[in-house]
Amino acid sequence: MRVVVTGGAGFIGGNLSRALAEAGHAVVVLDDLSTGKKSNIAGLPLELVEASLLDQAAVAEAVAGADAVVHLAARGSVPRSLLHPVETHAVNATGTVHVLDAARRAGVGQLIFSSSSSVYGANEVLPKHEDLTLAPVSPYAASKAAAETAATAYHHSFGLPVLVFRFFNVFGPLQAAGHDYAAVVPRFLEAALAPRPAEVHGDGGQSRDFTYVGTVVRVILDALDRGVTSPSPVNLAFGSRVDLLGVLSILEDLLGHPIERNHVSSRPGDVRHSQADASRLLSLFPDVEPVGLRAGLQETLRWFQDQLARPSAVAPPA
Repeated sequence: MRVVVTGGAGFIGGNLSRALAEAGHAVVVLDDLSTGKKSNIAGLPLELVEASLLDQAAVAEAVAGADAVVHLAARGSVPRSLLHPVETHAVNATGTVHVLDAARRAGVGQLIFSSSSSVYGANEVLPKHEDLTLAPVSPYAASKAAAETAATAYHHSFGLPVLVFRFFNVFGPLQAAGHDYAAVVPRFLEAALAPRPAEVHGDGGQSRDFTYVGTVVRVILDALDRGVTSPSPVNLAFGSRVDLLGVLSILEDLLGHPIERNHVSSRPGDVRHSQADASRLLSLFPDVEPVGLRAGLQETLRWFQDQLARPSAVAPPA
């Protein structure tokens, strides 16, 4: 199978590209390397197309001849979107339409798109099920909501087979730390291994449904193998909920020593609690066995420890 992975040199994309290549698929990575890194896909038998989602001709050329597209590329981070809302919308919404239209014109048999749990936003219902009213509270979340509705519109208007996943706080190896927009798990790990105090926004009682990247990759591979599609979005998480202080406690236990905390102000655009209803996911993927939070943090910790001799591997991309 020829699979195009947009954002394939990034955190999730790098893990997926490696798994696809190891499974014998022909892989084309489309990435502008603004946040992705060539080191994430180094040595893999794949084609790298270095281009932006906003370059329609490049997107169309990369997608031509593909059996499937996994669209992961995005301008991520809620804080970044508050500083650069127009750029965020352009890449995440308009860029997604470019990918959808290229896939439609190329007759691609399956398009998997990574949306975000952030689209639920201010809707306080827990757990979050896919039929809830969306209430984005950041430009990033709004751009993802626009993109996923475009994907479902292409399905209904043009018959494009799509599968929209709403990711919930994915973490694991290859996730960059050491920059202003780093996610919470790599930020905590980098601080703990430095060592220096871990920066905690607010009181640390914010809870998240953390999902290990290996689980995400296995679900996507299964979806590609079986040609799974859905006319409605699907949460890709399993209904667990752990607060940030709880994550720190697990890391302290794994490391065998306490981690000092430095509480700072809460961040605009952040939601207080997030938890997935996994019913739709499990109806489509009944055999999936998620990696638990502790086991996933153990694997991620090992990866970070392995990088200590190569600090550039966890530093922000140039």
